[in-house]
Amino acid sequence: MPLLEPLAAAALGVGLASLAAGYAERGIGSAAVGALAEDDSLFGQVLILTVLPETLVILALVVVFLTL
Repeated sequence: MPLLEPLAAAALGVGLASLAAGYAERGIGSAAVGALAEDDSLFGQVLILTVLPETLVILALVVVFLTL
């Protein structure tokens, strides 16, 4: 019997990736709001930096779907 069932391992992997992305986005979000308060022309750069941690979760989901 395996130590962890495949579906449980997949859920754990995506869950940990989501937690890491949320932790990273916490600091980025507060800095982004401060930067936008100073200069509205930074919106495009701020948007990219805010969305960047979410690619971690998307890649984790892709890996899970490819391995199951």
